Amino acid sequence: MGARVGEAAPDDSALFEQLRASDLEMATIGWRLASANAPLCDRLEPGLGLQLHTLDQFASQLRDSARSHFKFATPVAIEGVIPDGPAAQAGLRPDDSVVRIGPVDIAAGTGKPGTTQRLVAVQLAVAQLPPTQPIEIAAIRDGAPLTVTVQPIPACRSRFELELADNFSASADGSMVQVSSKLLETYRGDRVVAAIAHEFSHNILHHRDRLEARGVTFGMLAGFGGNVKYFRQTEIQADILSVYLLANAGYDPKAAPDFWRDFGPKYAGGMFRSRSHPYWRDRVATLEAEIARVQADPQRPHVSKLIAERDQPLDGDWQALLVRKR
Repeated sequence: MGARVGEAAPDDSALFEQLRASDLEMATIGWRLASANAPLCDRLEPGLGLQLHTLDQFASQLRDSARSHFKFATPVAIEGVIPDGPAAQAGLRPDDSVVRIGPVDIAAGTGKPGTTQRLVAVQLAVAQLPPTQPIEIAAIRDGAPLTVTVQPIPACRSRFELELADNFSASADGSMVQVSSKLLETYRGDRVVAAIAHEFSHNILHHRDRLEARGVTFGMLAGFGGNVKYFRQTEIQADILSVYLLANAGYDPKAAPDFWRDFGPKYAGGMFRSRSHPYWRDRVATLEAEIARVQADPQRPHVSKLIAERDQPLDGDWQALLVRKR
């Protein structure tokens, strides 16, 4: 699911297909990370390999064009399917409009008009279904009803969203990973996957819950006072776990230090450096040290010791985790 689409283009069809391609790229990365690393997750969902979107995410001036282009017959439709994923194998296609996913009735979903609230509610409800039981999906294709049964595979419970924004941003809130379109467009290949894997690691390690349990202040005040040590601890932990997630999903974990070598001196150094995040050179050194450990480990899938510690309170000891650049 992409963020709300607001500005029209001379050729709406070209705009819509560009959005579809970007959303599906993000969804495919998320699918690969979430399904390959399911053994590391204690919160699972049925992995369907579907990218859903809603007519409500389009601004009013684009809504009629979007309804026609994507063949919306219900409020939620399939924007794309992951190649060879469960939904694709069951015969679902882009532009099928969704009527029901298992017991989740799309028409019964609620949300404020002009927002993605209904879509998010649907996604959260589907995520609560058993991760391995077959799911019947009712849809509409070119005006005709369609019913298929999808055999999901277990996947880590997390949504992956592309935000249409002209800045470099990435975040995780415990249930969602969001990165900006500029980040996806600028850092192609495995390097952007490394940034996504870092954010995904926050969700797997329950960082939002553990930070809230410490009573920290989020936002601009994250880099001040007693907040700093806890945020730094979670950032370094996310760096470390991202190496394991990348390796398990078949990506090159060296993309993580490569990303920071480029991004760090441009956007994360000098006056723009955040006190809640470690210095980028130290992040590179820490990542490289962890990559060496993973490459020497015959275990499959690779499992970081941080997994066994994810329900423990944060102690703020970030320095014990960090390898400093010499």
